[in-house]
Amino acid sequence: MDMEARAHSEHPEALRLWLRMLTCTQLVEKQVRSRLREQFDTTLPRFDLMAQLERAPDGLKMSELSRRMMVTGGNVTGITDQLAAEGLVDRSEVEGDRRAYKVCLTARGRKVFQEMARAHEAWIVEAFAGLTERDLASLHRLLGKVKQHALEQQPA
Repeated sequence: MDMEARAHSEHPEALRLWLRMLTCTQLVEKQVRSRLREQFDTTLPRFDLMAQLERAPDGLKMSELSRRMMVTGGNVTGITDQLAAEGLVDRSEVEGDRRAYKVCLTARGRKVFQEMARAHEAWIVEAFAGLTERDLASLHRLLGKVKQHALEQQPA
């Protein structure tokens, strides 16, 4: 039984919507994880790290990667070690900071990531194929309202 199935009509509509969003997210993420493993022999965290590096052509410090991915430094180090061993990323010392390292995609890493990113995009488009363009626009707009309200509720 998924989380959504546990909600009943007596629960507030907002709670049922929250559980439906979580269920949908989990279903799509499970499919993405499976396809990354099957088609590219990789994991979602490795894909996510490479995506962060693709957006930063000059590379990122390990601490910045950790912050952006919202995981511990140890997790980032482990993933980086794997990717470096495969020749997908380079790690270099940061000038003036002996404890810090900067990570960049290699040319091979960039090529591999671009192939994965194209497939990932197609999988996400497929996940939403049951919606019309109008449905997608409406859902995007409504979730934008939820996001804005949540941001406004955060302490300064």
